[in-house]
Amino acid sequence: MINSQPAPTNLNKTRIEWVDFSKGVCIILVVLMHSTLGVEKALGEVSFLHGFIEWARPFRMPDFFLIAGLFLSRRIGHTWRSYLDTKVVHFFYFYFIWMTIWYVLKLPEFITSKGPVDAMLLYPISFVQPLGTLWFIYLLPVFFVFTKLTRNVPVIAIWLFAAVLHASQLETGARVIDEFGARFIFFYSGYAFAPFAFRVAEFFNQQKLASLINGLLIWAVLNAWLVTGGYAKTAGIELAMGYVGTGAVFAIGVLLSRVKFGEAVAYCGRNSIVIFLSYFVFMAAARMIIIKTGIDIGPGLLSLIVTATAIIGPLILSHLIKATPLTYLYRRHKFFYLPQETEPQKMRAKTLVKKISVDERQKPRFNTGNEHHPMA
Repeated sequence: MINSQPAPTNLNKTRIEWVDFSKGVCIILVVLMHSTLGVEKALGEVSFLHGFIEWARPFRMPDFFLIAGLFLSRRIGHTWRSYLDTKVVHFFYFYFIWMTIWYVLKLPEFITSKGPVDAMLLYPISFVQPLGTLWFIYLLPVFFVFTKLTRNVPVIAIWLFAAVLHASQLETGARVIDEFGARFIFFYSGYAFAPFAFRVAEFFNQQKLASLINGLLIWAVLNAWLVTGGYAKTAGIELAMGYVGTGAVFAIGVLLSRVKFGEAVAYCGRNSIVIFLSYFVFMAAARMIIIKTGIDIGPGLLSLIVTATAIIGPLILSHLIKATPLTYLYRRHKFFYLPQETEPQKMRAKTLVKKISVDERQKPRFNTGNEHHPMA
């Protein structure tokens, strides 16, 4: 059943819903891209999904990073110990575990293609130059730290700095630098302009079904025209397409929240970290097994099967290992938390946070209105 009428005005509920649905759309698009490109490379054929993959390129990663910054205002005022624990150690814990798994699985291939010495060196290098699909997890702590360090710098100054980096389209060969230049502006925009993002989502929430669909269709056609016309990688246009496309993903999130079967997308959104960390294992396994069977189903259908496996596999695995020591593949072990603050330190921290909260309320750019959101 689809509710064609505007949803009731309940901003907190709406925000939770559209964030979950939008994150679900993001992770599905990311897995679909890697699955499709991997199948096309393995078969040496282009699938019918290739055009869609290119169509989604302008907004696929921008929306992921912008959403990642939306609720940062709740944490950024915390003490450095607390902030580093939740925003740096947390992500590097998972990066370390899954980068190690990725490296071990790829080691035979590395030895064959690079030789034993270079293959062994790749592992320590991966902690400076992130490899594979886990660079997103690596880059988030960099964004978190940089944003906290510059939180007292005027927003316009940081935004202009980020815009210049984005327009420069850096290609230094250092992935952290290049991806920082390409992605930071979206993460920072999510943090600095969160109130505007929430108002946009609320606006979409108040629209009728027909209006939402018509608006999305117009955007889809315009986005396709810019991509096929070769404009999508032009400085300025690329940035605008990232912002507009992210807004469209918000609208899709609102739309899916009115559809019963859309709950599956929201579930993926709530568990996006689980999928992102381990989809590559299931993706590679499914692709290899199906291709080795010799069954010819075409690259497009094969890509869809591989995508479904890569999304569902991590969700099933995380459920199966919950009561086992392997649960720490997806949940940080207690030994990997920073030392707890003493009571006097906690009291000083609370006083500081209260003071910061008062200051932040005087800065609308930091007040998201979502301080109690569970994803913050």
